[in-house]
Amino acid sequence: MTNDLTTSKIDRQNILNNEIAVAELQKSFKIDCIFFEDKLHFTKEMLARFFDVDTRTIERYVSSFSAELKENGYKVLRGKRLREFLNLYTAHFGTDIDVGTKITVLSVFDFRSFLNMAMLLVESENARVMRQAILDVVIDLINQKTGGSTKYINQRDKDFIGAYLQEENYRREFTDALRDSVDMGNFKYAIFTDMIYQSIFKEKAREYKEVLKLYKNDKIRDTLYSEILDLVASYECGLAETIKTRSEELQRKLTNWEVQALFKEFEDLPHWKPLIVRGRNKMASRDLALRDAFHKKLEEYIRPLEQAEYERFLGTEGDEVERLMQENQEKIKEIRGADLDALLDANEDVLKRLKERE
Repeated sequence: MTNDLTTSKIDRQNILNNEIAVAELQKSFKIDCIFFEDKLHFTKEMLARFFDVDTRTIERYVSSFSAELKENGYKVLRGKRLREFLNLYTAHFGTDIDVGTKITVLSVFDFRSFLNMAMLLVESENARVMRQAILDVVIDLINQKTGGSTKYINQRDKDFIGAYLQEENYRREFTDALRDSVDMGNFKYAIFTDMIYQSIFKEKAREYKEVLKLYKNDKIRDTLYSEILDLVASYECGLAETIKTRSEELQRKLTNWEVQALFKEFEDLPHWKPLIVRGRNKMASRDLALRDAFHKKLEEYIRPLEQAEYERFLGTEGDEVERLMQENQEKIKEIRGADLDALLDANEDVLKRLKERE
């Protein structure tokens, strides 16, 4: 996440879409304002006083960033809603009122749009201090949820276990196909796995590890989101069958050149395009918002994370790991059948980390 929220709409929106972080910020800041329609609200005059700027400065930012501010809770009150707000305002602040009682429209900011303005204002020292406080609270919250490391935040997703075990199954089919049908040394496993990674997220294994700051012995797939694991598994399943079929047709093992040609044909199939775009979008966007990891080669796919995504990885659902594991037992059994116990033993390190998420 950039240290200057004034320059990045994606970083601003990532914070504002994180309802868990916004609630924590509201509790932390404790700013006196009007409770209206179940939310805290501010007038532009209140913002001007708080940020120590002229009201014309607030108006200029509203004009320049109108769409963004409206998306985050800025609105104009009229009629009955305006009268209700003015009554609450007068009751709260008494006769010390800085908005006229005869007005017919009034612009107000809820707490999200108040934070939004704090992220935008470059003229205000108070806004600069608040931006740093916002970043500190958000970073502390994520660290608290992940035990100080976001490396395995993907495993807080209830779909991770099923996707992980399914990918393990198709991974074995893929490596068996390479072993039995491709005439190359053992480095073929790394080469063609790298080709899958590059096809899906445009990075070799080494590059991916550098972006996520992984250690040499860290397994990449332990850090992948469930949707990416599903996509990798689809590649492995399809490639395994393609390689075996061609080898049987020729009644011999394939050369590295033949496998590379098969791979090119396989990845160019049109049905992969929407799946790959979706996978790149999720991986690049989530890693930036949740891991502060920037995939340069996927920059065009980065979008602000939606509110539901934060609940998925940081909310109570991610905390309830025992319930998560129980819900996935039937899925695991379907995937591995009689081999379930052996597979669980083989992946004890992954399941142990999941339990430690409580």
